[in-house]
This record gives sequence, C-alpha cells and structure tokens, in this order.
Amino acid sequence: MKPASDNPLRIAILGCGMMGQEHISYIHKYPNLAIKFLCDPTESSINTALAMIKEEAMIGNPETPTVFRDEEQMLEHVDEIDLLVIASPNYMHTPQLIRWGRYDITILVEKPVAISEKQISDLKAANLRAQIWVAMEYRFIPAINKLLQLLPEVGPIKKVTIRENRYPFLSKIEEWNKDVNKSGDTLVEKCCHFFDLFRLITGQEMNSCVSKVHRGLLWDHYGYQDHEDKEVVPIIDSAYVLLDFVEMKGVATTSNSVESEAPPKRRAVQHSTIGCLELCMFAEGSRHQEEIIVTGMKGRVEAYLPENKVFLYQRPTPHGLWKDKSKPPPSESFTEEIFDCSDLRQVYDFADTIPKMHSGYHYCSTAIEWKYLIDAIKDSKEGRKFIPKVTLDDGIKAVEMGIASMVNISNGNKVAPVMAHDGTSSEILGNHVLNTNIAHDVTTVFINGADSLDGSCEDNMQ
Repeated sequence: MKPASDNPLRIAILGCGMMGQEHISYIHKYPNLAIKFLCDPTESSINTALAMIKEEAMIGNPETPTVFRDEEQMLEHVDEIDLLVIASPNYMHTPQLIRWGRYDITILVEKPVAISEKQISDLKAANLRAQIWVAMEYRFIPAINKLLQLLPEVGPIKKVTIRENRYPFLSKIEEWNKDVNKSGDTLVEKCCHFFDLFRLITGQEMNSCVSKVHRGLLWDHYGYQDHEDKEVVPIIDSAYVLLDFVEMKGVATTSNSVESEAPPKRRAVQHSTIGCLELCMFAEGSRHQEEIIVTGMKGRVEAYLPENKVFLYQRPTPHGLWKDKSKPPPSESFTEEIFDCSDLRQVYDFADTIPKMHSGYHYCSTAIEWKYLIDAIKDSKEGRKFIPKVTLDDGIKAVEMGIASMVNISNGNKVAPVMAHDGTSSEILGNHVLNTNIAHDVTTVFINGADSLDGSCEDNMQ
C-alpha cells in the first residue's frame, strides 16, 4: 500500500554492512523519511547502523528502528514498509528481489541484481509487482554525469575507454566478495557499474566482447592460502575487455553512424562504436582511480576521479585554422574547456537542495541517487508514473555483459612466444633474456602459473 503523501516514508534496510550504512548516512539528511526496520544476521553490522542512527538524531525518525536477525521475520511486517533497501551480499539480491517484489512496495536494490545466468533467468521469469530501482551510483557521480551532459558536443561516438586503477577489495563479512560463487566474480561484482556506463554513454547494446585477465595475483592478500577448500578459484585481479556495440532495437537513440558523410562508392570500413575496459585491483596510489574517455568525430570528453574534473576538447573544423595538413594542428585550431565538478552547481541545478555532508565511497552520488528516488516515489504517490533512473532491465543487462566478458576470456592456458622481426634478432633477444639472473624465476612463474592465474571463467561460474 502506498503511503499518503504527507506521511513519512517508512524504510526497511535489508543488509547493514558497508553499503547499507552508506544509505543510512543519507536517509537521515532528507526530511519525511523514517527507518522503521533493520535486518542483518551480523551483530556488529546492526550495532554500527544503530549507532549511526542515534548519533545523527535522524530527521523524521525519532523512534529506534525494530531490529531483525532473520529476513522472514521482517517480511511479516511488509505492510508497514513503503521502501525496502536491499544491501545484502550479491548472491542474495535475486532471491530477495523475487521474495519482496511480489508486494506493492518500492525496492532500491544494490548492484549487481544477479550473479549468474540462472539468477537472471529467475528474475526474468518472476512476476514482480514492486517498483524497482537499481542502485547504480556511478551514473550520478558529478564528473561522470557532467561527461554525460557533454556527449552531444563530441559528435558521433566512436570510442569509449573506461579505466579503474585502485586498491584491492576491502574486507567484508566472511569475505564473501572474494568468493566467485557469492560475488559473481570481479567483472560482475565491480564492473557491472562500468558496463552500465558503456550502455548509457553509447546508447547502444554490446555486440561482442573479448577479455584478457589475471586471477590469483592477490592470493596472499586475500588469504586464499588459509581457505579450507584447496580447490578455491580466486577472483579476477585485473582485466582488459574489448567491446563493440550495435544500436538498440526499438529505441530512439542519437545515431553514431557516419555513413551519410561518406562519399559515393567509398570502400566499406568499420564504423561501429568500440570500447575498452581496463581494470587493475593492485594499483594503490594511482593519480586517477577512475578515468572515462569518450571520443567522437567532432571531439573528446574526459572525466577523472578523484580529481572530479571533466575536460572537453573539440577538433579543428574542416575549414578552420588547421590549414597546413603537413604539420600538426596548431593549438589555436582546437578548443579545451575544463569543468570542476567538485562544485556540484557545475553539474546539478538542485545542488543546493541535497545534503551538504557526503558520506561513503561514491563522491556524493548516493545522495543524488536518493534525491531522484524520493522524487520518483513522490510522483507515484501523487498518481504519476514511477520512473526509475536505473531500471531492472538496465541492471540485468549490465550483469549479462559482465558474464559475457568472463565467458569470452581468451588467454586460456597457452603462453604465446613473442616473435621478433627475424630469426637473428629473435635469437639475440632470447639469449639476452636467458642470461639475466631472474630469467628462470620469471619463466617458471609465468608458464607454471598460467593454469592457475588465467583461463576461462565459464567453468568457474558453474
């Protein structure tokens, strides 16, 4: 049952770990919201959530929420819940969405919505009544949203590069995020954010992909050596994923085709949009943790985090200042604009209405996400259609892309030799390598480690 428009929105938090706590930190900063229930089997997570609520003296939430250790107990109170936040471990998202989605409530579900093809099939077959919003916070990061706003300036998009160089996964309860069977593995768990952005930026669907990965490089860091299961499969630690895209069927998008500009009888060339995802989970101290670079036929836009700046470049025009094509273009022939997105007013016209204190790890994007979610729920209560910024279908497609990228891992168990231009130089190169002190150790680790470090993730997901 939808609440009356003047009553506080009654909220239940299912999962009170890091992301549940991040949502709690914002909920109290918005008026007319009330956390009624908390559910988590882990006492430390519940205690932290309760301490946050007490410390912040939550607006519109004078009562201490009721605490449950068991989800079924909270489900008995579904008639007292308007909005459910699912922030549990990844493998629980699908069954919880199906269980709670039968009711007339709103659900904010953390990514990923599923971790396997089986869970995706279950979601697609489910009869869901709930209004569902998938928490893809990266869409709302100020620098990324500014990049999205500037896309029309670069013309038909031809290349998208998304790069994340960061620290290893943080420790979580029972280290579920290092278990491929609970997290979905890194290209689903972490990178569904980026696959979602590829779709959002291009306005297109992925056509194909191929991946190269490392796994097991952080074996000691993640403590796999102490694992009871000696056959444990370590999660992916780094990856390159190459993608290409096709326009969405039945969806009106700005075409990325330049065929209309091609002269008659021109030989066929590849014009599709292509993308590259680069991930490294052992790159602490990198200048930029995330980079997104979009190149079109008229220009290029780049977003950098945590710098939180966006750079827009526009190419020389056909009849502009680049007259002598035998020389590089002069600097005055192209333009550069820089946007400092740490000032939210550069990005959002409602910047002054969102909470001033930003918590969590997503550059205040969760606060912006909540602003949009509250507005959508208000529209629904007033008889208008509930329109999520991120639909369940969006969430499913991001996971499907992640699964496809793991099925299409191509580095397998073979180590291909590096061949020089001719036999003589190849022999010299080989002699140089074999004469170094570390050659034996490096070769042994590389070749013997191939079976354990690389290979198809398709078997691992079964």
